[in-house]
Amino acid sequence: TRDLIIVKSVKTEMRADGIFVIKISNFNDDTESLFNQAVNQILLKNPKGIVLDLRNNPGGYLETAVSLASEWIEAGPIVAEQFNGNRRNEYPANGRARLKNIPTVVLVNGGSASASEILAGALRDYKKATMLGETTFGKGSVQTIRDLSDGSSLKVTVAKWLTPAGDFINDKGIKPEIEVKMTTSDIEKNLDPQFNKALE
Repeated sequence: TRDLIIVKSVKTEMRADGIFVIKISNFNDDTESLFNQAVNQILLKNPKGIVLDLRNNPGGYLETAVSLASEWIEAGPIVAEQFNGNRRNEYPANGRARLKNIPTVVLVNGGSASASEILAGALRDYKKATMLGETTFGKGSVQTIRDLSDGSSLKVTVAKWLTPAGDFINDKGIKPEIEVKMTTSDIEKNLDPQFNKALE
C-alpha cells in the first residue's frame, strides 16, 4: 500500500560498551527536537563517550547546526559568513553546552556537506571532538535567489562560510584529524573501519 513514509533525521543507540551513537542524516524540521531528546537520554545514561555520525549528511538548516554545536560549545562563534568588503556575520553559541565534558568523535566523509561541515568544523576548532574519517565535501558558500525582469531567476553566491578558526570550507572541505578510508571491499563485506576506529 502506498503511504507517506517519514524518515527521522536523528537515530540513536546506547551501546552495551557505554558509547552513545548519534546518526544525523540531514538538518531539517525534526532534527533539533530529536537531538534534544538524544541529549536528555545522554544526560540520563551518562555514557563514557559519544560517536556523532555525520557521514553522507548533505546539510540543511544553518540555525540547526549552530544549535547542535552549542550542546558542546559554551561561548564564541560557531560559524561566520564572510561577505565582500571584509563584512562578516557571526553565529554565536547559545551557551547550553550540556555535552561539553563527554569525549566525542565526529565521523565525516566526502558526503558530509554544508551544515554538517559547520558542526564538525566548530567541534574540531574548539577541541570538543576528534574528527575521523575522510575529507568532507566542501560546500561552504551562501547563495541567494534574485528575480529578473523577464521572469527568470539568478542564483548568486553572496558569502562564504568560515569555521571559528577562520578556515574556508568551500571547495577544499575539512580534513579529519584521523584519516580512515572506506574501501569498496569494506562496503561489499558490510565492514565499517571508520566506525570501529571511532569506538576505539
